[in-house]
Amino acid sequence: MPEGDTVWQAARRLHSALAGEVLTRSDFRVPKYATVDLTGRTVLDTVARGKHLLTRFEGGFTLHTHLRMEGAWKVYGEGERWRGGPGHQIRAILAAAGRTAVGYRLPVLEFLRTAEEERAVGHLGPDLLGPDWDAGRALSNLLAEPSRPLGEALLDQRNLAGIGNVYKSELCFLLGVTPWLPVGALPEDHAARLPALAKKLLEANRDRPIRQTTGVRHHDLFVYGRASRPCLRCRTPVRVADQGDGSQERPTYWCPSCQQGPAPAPGSAQKWRDRYPRRDN
Repeated sequence: MPEGDTVWQAARRLHSALAGEVLTRSDFRVPKYATVDLTGRTVLDTVARGKHLLTRFEGGFTLHTHLRMEGAWKVYGEGERWRGGPGHQIRAILAAAGRTAVGYRLPVLEFLRTAEEERAVGHLGPDLLGPDWDAGRALSNLLAEPSRPLGEALLDQRNLAGIGNVYKSELCFLLGVTPWLPVGALPEDHAARLPALAKKLLEANRDRPIRQTTGVRHHDLFVYGRASRPCLRCRTPVRVADQGDGSQERPTYWCPSCQQGPAPAPGSAQKWRDRYPRRDN
């Protein structure tokens, strides 16, 4: 599940492989851009903006991609077998200097004028891993809708950019509140440290191959993906339920003992109970 740190790593891989090089191949397998050929153009750079990727080329063009849930960029050396998925899932190929970047299952792929990138990313809040990070503005954005559940506010990229479902669950655990607590009910000291804590987690993981939030060996995450397993702090079984606005609900994990605040409606957890019977490890 790509989050801000995953996308930052993807940008670094693309930049390291292609920046400053002249393209020897370009292939875009979406109908709108099937005839676009950037062969012979120099790749200037690739940067991450929240969960968006911007690859810039000479001539003032930018390739904007977004991974969402299933997308991925893979970089291969000359002669290396492509292992990112079957050929029909490939949406983009960029090759230069013996390296080939292949975009799989990209749900968003579009070309923009570089001068118009804000059309694609201008709505985003401060980027947790970007040069525009502003903790005060991020907190103000979150508090602007005090009745909104904290988990939903954290996922809204207009508030702050880079948090996905994993960090949402982990941040709420570390703050000791449930994801259903209204933002306005968050204790003042918790609210004050939330932006810094979010930034600390993403920065700590941007260079790691496996995401880690606990500092505990053999346990990478406190609650995410641990439904029915004992909480690492209190041994109460971790719970899971859907959270969202109805159009985009996502499984959300929390410890009912360590995290204070409202619980989800009983029906939102029902479908998970049979899938995750209680476990003791």
